[in-house]
Amino acid sequence: MTRWLVLLTGALLLALSIAFAETPPGFASLFNGRDLTGWKVPEGDGGHWKVLDGVIDYDARSEAKGEKHLWSEKEYKDFTVRIDWRIKETTGLYPVPTVLPDGSHKKGEDGKDIITMTPNADSGIYLRGSAKSQVNIFCWPIGSGEVYGYRMDKTMPPEVRAGVTPKMKADKPVGEWNTFEITMKGDRLTVVLNGKTVIKGAQLPGVPEKGALALQHHGGVSAKTGELSPASSLVQFRNISIKEL
Repeated sequence: MTRWLVLLTGALLLALSIAFAETPPGFASLFNGRDLTGWKVPEGDGGHWKVLDGVIDYDARSEAKGEKHLWSEKEYKDFTVRIDWRIKETTGLYPVPTVLPDGSHKKGEDGKDIITMTPNADSGIYLRGSAKSQVNIFCWPIGSGEVYGYRMDKTMPPEVRAGVTPKMKADKPVGEWNTFEITMKGDRLTVVLNGKTVIKGAQLPGVPEKGALALQHHGGVSAKTGELSPASSLVQFRNISIKEL
């Protein structure tokens, strides 16, 4: 019995060491692994943003009447933020376009976007208090890390829309943990996903100079079916830390 207890304890300690990495030198932790201290839970949320087994867990079912995102209490200007995230599972088929390197959508002979129904879930990281400057998390073939609000803004210069389009897909399979390292300096954004630079020095014209971070709510319960709509935020986050520049 003693031997099995030793083995079990060792396994638990190993699991914890993998789940909770030490805060990198120069960074400050934004999540203590126990509760949502330092974060603003949406009023009336109903416990859907919660800490479960040491990670921030969300089920896309917030009961808040207004905005449902989880915002940091503090605002930031120039920074590098590191965050682990994973999509727990997909929530149905979602109409996904084929995104080209310049940020536009591939079109068929009829001039309409080519759409593929794809298993999906959707979340993201809002930067400087802005939904437009969101670094996306989803299952699209283009990969996570894009800035949808700028890529889809046709008033933006072509180089801006191309700059916020991922250069490669670096996501791990659904259910596995991924790591973002996101750097904002001035109006320039760099996103490293799992050690690969997917966005490099992209310009975000008009981005606020300062603002809070947010973990995004997306989707939720459909009023028609009572079930989770496709691309809902079935996500978890851990090991969140930030270095102000």
